[in-house]
Amino acid sequence: MEADERAIRELHATWIDAVNAGDLDRLLTLMTVDAILLNPGQAPVDRNGFSANFSAAQEHARVRCTSELEEVIVSGEVGYTRSRDALSVTPRADTGTAHLAGYRMTIYRKQPDGRWLLARDAPALSYVETPKT
Repeated sequence: MEADERAIRELHATWIDAVNAGDLDRLLTLMTVDAILLNPGQAPVDRNGFSANFSAAQEHARVRCTSELEEVIVSGEVGYTRSRDALSVTPRADTGTAHLAGYRMTIYRKQPDGRWLLARDAPALSYVETPKT
């Protein structure tokens, strides 16, 4: 595995850890200044929109994400990943957990200092029905 691919894999893992920790400050250090995030059925959001959405979500729910990288491609100063993700969202009022699953495509850009940062992110997660017991 080449150094750039390894760096992107580490960044991906750090991103998931920061999401699970609710660490917005850490997430922002992992994004380019012009990052754009796409979510199905919503307008694209920039870093400011991401910050507002993430903060609001953390205020109302606990989020737990798992993500398995299925593909990492690096071409020059750009890289992308395709991952299979699962998300559990439990309202702080504990009224039941929603489960989502699906795939995500993320584009990274190598910075002049050699770091890789998330530049574009497009999850395609859908609600998953959980069996009633």
